Amino acid sequence: MTPTPTRATRERISAGFVLLLGALTAIGPFTIDLYLAAFPRIAEEFGTTPAAVQLTITATLAGLAIGQLLIGSLSDALGRRRPLIGGLVLYVLASAAIIVAPSVEVLAAMRFVQGLAAAAGMVLSMAIVRDRFSGIQVGKVLARLMLVVGVAPIVAPVIGSFMLGLGSWRWQFGVLTVFGVVLLGLAVFVLPESLPVDRRRKGGVRPALRTYASLLRDRTFMLLTLVSGFFMAAIFTYVSSATFVFQDQFGLSVGGFALVFTAGAAALTAGTQINGALIGRFTPAQILRVAVLAGAAVATAMLVTALLGLGMWPLIVTLVLTLFTAGFVLPSVPTIALDANPDRAGSASALLGSFQFGVGAVVAPLTGVFGGVTALSLAAVMFGAVIVATVVFLVVAPALGRLDSRLTAQTAVPHVAVAPPVLATEAR
Repeated sequence: MTPTPTRATRERISAGFVLLLGALTAIGPFTIDLYLAAFPRIAEEFGTTPAAVQLTITATLAGLAIGQLLIGSLSDALGRRRPLIGGLVLYVLASAAIIVAPSVEVLAAMRFVQGLAAAAGMVLSMAIVRDRFSGIQVGKVLARLMLVVGVAPIVAPVIGSFMLGLGSWRWQFGVLTVFGVVLLGLAVFVLPESLPVDRRRKGGVRPALRTYASLLRDRTFMLLTLVSGFFMAAIFTYVSSATFVFQDQFGLSVGGFALVFTAGAAALTAGTQINGALIGRFTPAQILRVAVLAGAAVATAMLVTALLGLGMWPLIVTLVLTLFTAGFVLPSVPTIALDANPDRAGSASALLGSFQFGVGAVVAPLTGVFGGVTALSLAAVMFGAVIVATVVFLVVAPALGRLDSRLTAQTAVPHVAVAPPVLATEAR
């Protein structure tokens, strides 16, 4: 076991360390995406509607949102290992329970618990990055994490489609159970504690609430969080609706849907990796500015494509381009936000992730509200989410401009640890 660092350092970025944290982060998207191709079959087996099956995704997102708030704050007081191990134990139990779920209501309830538990891997992996690294290294590690995470939504629907060809959709949750067991073993035997005792928050619930309150009062942090949240809502709108649009409306097979979904996930992953390559040449704030405005442009094109009924392939192209721009947004926001909050990285990461999944849980089901899930409802809701994110970004843009000079200073001196900028007064 490696020595626990006493503060974030500019240490070598180990490929094995990135892979481990990437696997922990990937538990969320893998949990969400594995069973997407099975939505029509689940609706048929339980004798329910597509909207009811969509709510199982909403339940998962709600669990992820709440779980990140609870676990992130808890980890600032107890360290990262114990909350992570506890969350993974709960994840394994919930995944196993879904295998024998007798109804869509039980499925939704267990998916909420599964999301709550999966939050541990997602929020704590980002907090561990901020514990061990500083400055532009945070952005580079997060970009590499996104490469690993990007594999999950590419591989998950392919595995899910293959398993549907072999048997029941319930087997998919058997795979998630095994995945949870593997991650639990790695967390117990491989991952060291990254938050020393002297850097942990003292006290009980009240200091945690003060930390969250100070973050909620931080205008720049919260506006950044909303930008990320609405882009994430666009992604989850696609995730929860694509199977009905492409399989039911356009008549794609399960395998064809998996290929379309893979293209979107690959575009999202490509965006994150190009983002990582650009850090050091441009600040995260500069990258974010271009990505958000480009996202608004391609989302508008997607809506026009759906309104004019131009067909499946033009819709796919504009969808993929929208996801590509999201790939730049998602690592840029936490890079800025976590670097500004080094001593409360767990709480900041938790609040950021909670808003991402919370906004996604509210927005994604809107595609089924107006007469069923269609290509037009999918494009309209994604367009609305991206445009809201763009408006919020335009409000926060002046504050990000003031951060550019400090972030550029870090970029210009890559071998010297520079104290991160502070967006708000620390509450301990």
